[in-house]
Amino acid sequence: MRLNELQSVIQQNPDSFVRFGLPDGDYIPRHAHVTEVGHVVKNYIDCGGQIGKEQKVLLQAHVGNDVEHRLRSDRFGKILQLAQRVLPNDQLNVEVEYDCCVVAQYPISEVKPAGQYVDIILTRGRTQCRARDRGEAAANDTCCGTTSACC
Repeated sequence: MRLNELQSVIQQNPDSFVRFGLPDGDYIPRHAHVTEVGHVVKNYIDCGGQIGKEQKVLLQAHVGNDVEHRLRSDRFGKILQLAQRVLPNDQLNVEVEYDCCVVAQYPISEVKPAGQYVDIILTRGRTQCRARDRGEAAANDTCCGTTSACC
């Protein structure tokens, strides 16, 4: 989901509370704080030798000791507005970083009003072989095949 889409739903529901739904159906505890909004740039070279670049917005969800805390949509919207100072545009995809037992990053699959809440539904991110996705034979033979020379 792109940042502008997230902002639109948040602005349309200013009196709601924000909940983050995990891929297994559980929720991040309701007293979570969004402690950071970051612009993440990843420059990489894949196993086929192709150079690439990805950018995204990363929201850090932190569960603190204040169990009475609840993040309202209007406050969350203000946090996202402040982030405009560090974000190049509002067309970037958004992921949520959360630490339950390990730090994991979850892409947002859907944002929807749900009664007194705005549910931000998270999905599992996946690794991929970009060379194979491009259909490069070398990647299938030497990098991502069953006779992998790189792993």
